[in-house]
Amino acid sequence: MKKLYYLVMIASMSLAGVNSFAEPLTGVSDEDVMTVLKNSFSPVGDVTLDRLEQSPEQKACSQMAATGQPIPKEVTERLLKQAMASVKPPADKQFLGDWKVGEKIAQSGVGLQFSDKPGVASGGNCYACHQMTKSEIAFGNIGPSLLNYGKSRGNAAQMLEYTWNKIYNSHAYTACSNMPRFGSAGILTEQQIKDVMALLFDPASPVNNE
Repeated sequence: MKKLYYLVMIASMSLAGVNSFAEPLTGVSDEDVMTVLKNSFSPVGDVTLDRLEQSPEQKACSQMAATGQPIPKEVTERLLKQAMASVKPPADKQFLGDWKVGEKIAQSGVGLQFSDKPGVASGGNCYACHQMTKSEIAFGNIGPSLLNYGKSRGNAAQMLEYTWNKIYNSHAYTACSNMPRFGSAGILTEQQIKDVMALLFDPASPVNNE
C-alpha cells in the first residue's frame, strides 16, 4: 500500500509540474516508477505523457533532494548554465507587447490541463504566486510582490533582459526554483511573454499605476 501511495503521489505531482518529494523507497528504481506511471496514464487533449519527463535541471534537483543534502556549488553552477542556455530572446529584439493582453494572461490559469479543450492558449496564472496590482485581492505570496515592478526598477536593457530570462526559465537564476519555466517548458508563447513583460514594465499598466 505504501508503494502504491508513493506512485500515486509522484504521478499527481509530475502532472502538476511540482518539484516535491515523498519518502524514497528501497528496491524500486526510477525506471520502475516511470514504467508504472507511463502505463497508468493516457494522453488527453494537449496533455501528453511527456509531462512525466523531467528536464535535466529537474532531474538533478530531484536527485539532490532525495539525499537531503544542500546542492553542491559545482552542481548549482552547472544547473544555472544549462537553464540559461535554454533561454531564447525575442526574435525581433522587442521585449514588450500589450499590457492589457498581459493582464488577461496573468489572470488566467487555463491551459495544459486534461480538462482543457485542445488548442486552448495557456495562461500564466501569475496571481497565484504574486501580488501584481492593488485592486486584485486574490493573490498568492509564494513569490515576491511585483507591485510597481517597472516603476521601481526602470526599463534599462539589462533589466528587460533579466526579467525576460527569469520568465522564460526561472532556473537560469535560481537553481531548483519553484517558478514555472514559462518559455523553455512551452507554457507561454513568445508573444505571450512579451505581453506579460509589458504588464510589468509599461507605465500605464496597473502594476505601475495604482
